[in-house]
Amino acid sequence: MTHSDWGDWLLREIESTRPEGLTVWYLGCNGFFVKASDGTTVAIDPYTGNGSPPRTVRMIPVPFDPTDVTQCDGILATHEHTDHVDGPSQGPILAATDARFYGPDDSVAVCIENGWAETYDLPEETFVTVAERDSFEIGEITVHVRPANDPDATHPVSYVIEHAGHTFFHAGDARPGDAFETIGNEFDLDLGAIAFGSIGYIPDKNTSEPQRTKWYNDENEILRAAEQLKIDRLLPTHWDMWRGLRADPTALFDHKQSLRYPKHIDIARIGDSASIP
Repeated sequence: MTHSDWGDWLLREIESTRPEGLTVWYLGCNGFFVKASDGTTVAIDPYTGNGSPPRTVRMIPVPFDPTDVTQCDGILATHEHTDHVDGPSQGPILAATDARFYGPDDSVAVCIENGWAETYDLPEETFVTVAERDSFEIGEITVHVRPANDPDATHPVSYVIEHAGHTFFHAGDARPGDAFETIGNEFDLDLGAIAFGSIGYIPDKNTSEPQRTKWYNDENEILRAAEQLKIDRLLPTHWDMWRGLRADPTALFDHKQSLRYPKHIDIARIGDSASIP
């Protein structure tokens, strides 16, 4: 069972907040809660696990216990990796709130194959398969599903969260590519979360031998992605999570000096919130 290092204060803060537009809370790794002015609350890739030590080792607190969540209208998954689709992190939320789980086919397959329906007593309609170019409503939030270039995932997507003219973009673990160019031309993105990290040595799954590993964008890639997306505010993610792949997001300030986008860099630490506008 998950043990929260912070008790339930972060969840109660989210519940009591009344945003003027959209407010997002960074959960560390690549997780977020997003809340709109009407109270609609969605979670994106929430993960409270410790990884799989000694291969992947969590380096940040566990900010909440999934069994303490009382307000959530939907969970969005960007791709099928464990730190994005995880039964112990997300199943209790679905069971307690009647939220639905939205994800591409390979993400939904993880839920089905691992018996989430039986373990958490969830009806079949809880699991909704989405595809690129889909758009749907959760409360007063509109979710646009778009492609993503993540060479480490089997079927990744990205999400544009839109509410009352405000937009939050979640790239999952994606890298620069044609998909981001298209999204940048389609939407006016206020705040965008993009994965950032270092290159390091991680034990191989099968041999346990250290392997040179690159899972996320480096300094130049994340800023290239922000340029393609034409993001006003860039929020780097994932840099805090894994032992051996942590990075310093303050380095991005020097890298962006001559670039038009992003206009600003928001460095959020676990538990921090950012408002749009």
